[in-house]
Amino acid sequence: MPRVDFYRLTRDPVERVLPAVATRVLANGDRLLVVAGPAMQRQAIDEALWTLQPASFLPHGAAGSPDEAIEPILIAGTLAAVPPNRATHLALADGEWREEALGFERTFLFFDNSRIDDARALWRALAVREDVDNRFWKQDENGRWSEGP
Repeated sequence: MPRVDFYRLTRDPVERVLPAVATRVLANGDRLLVVAGPAMQRQAIDEALWTLQPASFLPHGAAGSPDEAIEPILIAGTLAAVPPNRATHLALADGEWREEALGFERTFLFFDNSRIDDARALWRALAVREDVDNRFWKQDENGRWSEGP
């Protein structure tokens, strides 16, 4: 059963939150596909994966590069049904839902207040399905995440 984790970004932008999620994905031996439509957002995520935690580099690359198949974390502008790096986990960094996401074991949907209505509608649509496990995560004023409504 696919799992969809909704991450509402109220304090930090996605490029500050995504490295922690990516670290956990890699620690579990999984691969991650990160999808963000805007090129500037992909660049910010790329830089964050290099520099946010200097002591713990997160190996990654861009879709379309010669090494895309071996990258544990692949950053792409579009979602391929079968990602070149064989990722089982997906991060939708731009807050835009793509139905193909349900083909992954786990999807992280990051959204800010500009996409709150879309996220709520998607939550309601997925909540009635018995074949999807969806969870909601919120950030407190100290930057800690907790599961909840």
